[in-house]
Amino acid sequence: MCASHYLKPLSPSDYEVVREVYKDAIESQGPLFYSHAQIAAWSAIACLPGILDRVFAEGRGWVSCDNAVIEAFALRHPLSRLALLYCRGRSAGLGHATALLDHIEMEAFNEGEAFLSTEASLCSYPLLLKRGWTFIKSETINFADVSFERYLMQKSFK
Repeated sequence: MCASHYLKPLSPSDYEVVREVYKDAIESQGPLFYSHAQIAAWSAIACLPGILDRVFAEGRGWVSCDNAVIEAFALRHPLSRLALLYCRGRSAGLGHATALLDHIEMEAFNEGEAFLSTEASLCSYPLLLKRGWTFIKSETINFADVSFERYLMQKSFK
């Protein structure tokens, strides 16, 4: 991560920008892995009232900034689960997701969590495997009558 990158806790004043990051990540990086219908269904979640609100309010998250602009975010909810990890397309591959994962994993470990679990997309699956997460099983879910495959994964700290 370069000197202009830094992490800060996610705060309510960041929620609108984080929704934009969520939508941008799906729309800019999704075409490598997903159909147009899947991208449209998934990215629409960012704008639906109530869908992300509970996770934001009850979870604990961090944002990765570049020159004071939020480029990525990660959030645990509950504290033993990586609920969200998204990065703007223009910043993909620049270390934001890695820095966020390092921080989230260390935070969970320091708080005594035995493991973190997640439901990874095709986008995040390779990164998590590379970082020592274990594949548990795949499952199919639906957003707006559109099917998605995701990967249940876990990282153990003991």
